[in-house]
Amino acid sequence: MQCAGSRLRSTNAGADLPLKGKTMFITGASRGIGLAIALRAARDGANVAIAAKTVQEHPKLPGTIYSAAKEVEEAGGKSLALHCDVRFEDVVAECVEKTVERFGGIDILINNASAINLSSTERLDMKRYDLMHSINTRGTFLCSKLCAPYLRKSANPHILNLSPPLNMEEKWFSPHVGYTMAKYGMSMCVLGMAGEFKDEGIAVNALWPRTTIATAAVQNLLGGDSMVRMSRTPEIVADAAYAILNRSSRSCTGNFFIDEEVLREEGVTDFSQYKVDPECKDEDLYPDFFV
Repeated sequence: MQCAGSRLRSTNAGADLPLKGKTMFITGASRGIGLAIALRAARDGANVAIAAKTVQEHPKLPGTIYSAAKEVEEAGGKSLALHCDVRFEDVVAECVEKTVERFGGIDILINNASAINLSSTERLDMKRYDLMHSINTRGTFLCSKLCAPYLRKSANPHILNLSPPLNMEEKWFSPHVGYTMAKYGMSMCVLGMAGEFKDEGIAVNALWPRTTIATAAVQNLLGGDSMVRMSRTPEIVADAAYAILNRSSRSCTGNFFIDEEVLREEGVTDFSQYKVDPECKDEDLYPDFFV
C-alpha cells in the first residue's frame, strides 16, 4: 500500500522537527547506510542508539560505534553507543534495555545490520551461510521481537527493514541462493509483521535502493572503485527512510519501498545530488539486486 507524503524538507523550517526527541534503535549503524539514516534523524534532534559490532577501526571498514555516536551528537542528536551482535539474544536484550533506560522508550527500529556472500551453493561454506541467516533474518526477527513492547507505547511507531521487494524470479536466486534466502527473510518479516502489528499501529516496512550504494560492501566485496563510481551515496536511502518514518504508522505499513520512488512522491526531481560521480550518466548507474 502507498501512503500519504511526509515532511521531507521539514528540517529547513526551524521549529518543525518531527523526529525531535524520538528514539531510534538502529543496527549496523557504525558506517554506510545505517550511519546516514542515523545522521538524518540526528539533524532533527532525535535520540539514536547505535547498535553495532565495530569498536575498533579496521583498515577496510572505517567507523566504529563511538565515531558514529560522536557524529550523531555533532549533527544535533543525542547518542548511545552500544556494542551489539544481533546474533545473540541476551546481548540484544541488554542493548534494548539500555536504550530504554537512557531515553525512556523506543519509537523507531531500523533493521539495517546485514551480511553478504554471493557464493554459489557448492562454494558457500555453512559457516558463512549461518552467519548471513543469523544476522539478516534471525537478527531482524529478534530485534523486532524485543523492541515491539516499547514500540507499542509510541505515538507513531515504525519498524523499517533495509531489505528488498519479494521478487520471486529465478534470476535473483540462482547465482546466490544462500544470500537471497537470508535477505528475503528480512522482507518476509515485513510481510508477516505488518499484518501482525497492524491493529496496534506499529508500521513495518521495507526500503531498498534502486541503484547500488557506495558502501564498504560495494567497495570491498562487489565491484571496487568502478562500481562505487556508478553508485549513489547512502544519503538517498537516508532521505527516503526519513520520509517513511514521518508518515502515519497506522496507514503506512506493509510496503516494499524503493528509495527513488519514495523521494519522487516527496517532490524530489533532481537526483544528481546523490551521485558519487557527478559525471556519471543516469543510464550508467548500476542497478541494485532484486529490482
